[in-house]
Amino acid sequence: MSTGSGGAVTRTKEQQRLDTTRALLREARERFARDGYAAVSLAEIVAAAGVTKGALYHHFANKAALFRAVVEQLQGEVADRVVAAAEAHDDSWRQLTAGCEAFLRASADPDVRQIMLVDAPAVLGWDEWRALDDASSARHLREALEAVIDDGVVAPQPVGPLTHLLSGAMNEAALWLAGSDDPRDLDDTVAALSRLLDALRQPAPGRRAGG
Repeated sequence: MSTGSGGAVTRTKEQQRLDTTRALLREARERFARDGYAAVSLAEIVAAAGVTKGALYHHFANKAALFRAVVEQLQGEVADRVVAAAEAHDDSWRQLTAGCEAFLRASADPDVRQIMLVDAPAVLGWDEWRALDDASSARHLREALEAVIDDGVVAPQPVGPLTHLLSGAMNEAALWLAGSDDPRDLDDTVAALSRLLDALRQPAPGRRAGG
């Protein structure tokens, strides 16, 4: 009986820990997205989450650590959207193009734009930001490019440089879109990306390029 009771207590404490972490991430994300990292204080986050500063410091070393967790959460969500869009297709080329379009459209979301693209490089530092990106969306892009090269849709070539070129282009486009107030710019950017990707394709067998 004592073992079962202890297990229930352990599960309750674990649930409390998870609930506290979720509340902190939820409130931090809302404020970082709305006001920007620099304008947000830990005091307002803990007050909104209904916890003490001591509880926050039990889970996160400081404001930057909390922000990093929010960035990781967002990057995971964007990566999930990219994967879902790609997996809706069987063809490797459509998987690549659908995933790239999903990334651009996800990056246009206000919270992704402010937290992941505007504040994250400055707060975390370029190297750490790049490492997080490489572990999420850029990893899926690399896998998609490997697939189209393996399928002969794109000419054989080192995939690393191509991944970084396309990832950099899409991140830069997303940053530009962050400052745009014209809703047409997103669709225009998606169309431009499609033309850029089409230029990578090899001519189909029996058809001349441009034919």
